Amino acid sequence: MRCAMRPMRIEDVPQANEIDRECFPAQWPLPSYKKDILFGRPTHYLVACEERANNAVEQTKQSEPMLSQLLRKLRRPFYTAEASASNQRIIGLVGLWIMAGEAHITTIGVREAYRRRGIGELLLISVMELAFMRHAQLVTLEVRSSNSAAQALYEKYGFTKAGVRQGYYTDNREDALIMTTDTMVSDSFQSRFQRQKKAHAERWGIDQHQINI
Repeated sequence: MRCAMRPMRIEDVPQANEIDRECFPAQWPLPSYKKDILFGRPTHYLVACEERANNAVEQTKQSEPMLSQLLRKLRRPFYTAEASASNQRIIGLVGLWIMAGEAHITTIGVREAYRRRGIGELLLISVMELAFMRHAQLVTLEVRSSNSAAQALYEKYGFTKAGVRQGYYTDNREDALIMTTDTMVSDSFQSRFQRQKKAHAERWGIDQHQINI
């Protein structure tokens, strides 16, 4: 599967809302993605896109003069994830709030049809890299106390349980576990992170293009 990671754009918002309704049906209101993007709030969103062949695009390519096709192929290594929404399906998203050296994962979700294919882990890897690039010292998040699979994933990437928010989730008053990393800039943390990132790539074989995150 060809999967591109990139920042969320305005045209992605309807698909992002679809994912929220599927993953978090009790959540209301929906996150204000549009306002966050337009007004430069401290929350950053990344999306995972499945790039699909577009028949119209393919037909256009076939009708291009040979020189134009050659020039397009030469430019391909410098592709910058500006593909239109017409040939990209948003299959997952993750949000990150950064303030005063601390990053907080606000949301992470994958369409049901794409789960158990390494996409959630890819989103986590990408958002942690974004946090590191933005000079965050640590990353925190909340996770349902019953979601043992998600907790195991976070623990694999160095998160540990740091506390409990009682009755945090409004749909059933379930508790949330607070999880946090150690200092991200430490050699031990980075070594572990890179090892897990490599293992993920080898297992899933996802053609990942991280551009301008």
